[in-house]
Amino acid sequence: MKKEKYELLREQIFALIEGETDVVAMMANISSAIHETMGFWWTGFYRVKDGELILGPFQGPVACMHICYGKGVCGTAWKEQKTIIVPDVEQFPGHIACSSLSRSEIVVPVFSLSGEVVAVLDIDSKDLSTFDDIDKQYLEDICKNLSKHY
Repeated sequence: MKKEKYELLREQIFALIEGETDVVAMMANISSAIHETMGFWWTGFYRVKDGELILGPFQGPVACMHICYGKGVCGTAWKEQKTIIVPDVEQFPGHIACSSLSRSEIVVPVFSLSGEVVAVLDIDSKDLSTFDDIDKQYLEDICKNLSKHY
């Protein structure tokens, strides 16, 4: 069921952003499509700007606006330049708790064409162990498609 949802979601997102030139507009619709389809607690982007992650388009409750390089799950995914899945955020050293309701998290980097991290897609769940390799595969595909616009 999850895989089938992601198959349709990926195609919907690819169609939504095809021909679009504004990455913030793309991030807004990507966040919304993922959030509405998958029913996650928080779904959004942080953009790399002036040496930190700055809150970008998102769906869900208010969020942290600035995250330092290497801090929390988002900053760590940026630093390590790879997707990070956290089954229990309480067990992640240095987790930044923007909401005490967040229990598990996945963060996927978005790369520029030159290979540098320009943003991260951050998704939180109210449940433990929500994210797995299926989420990783499809969310990385979505972010890779977004990367073509940098």
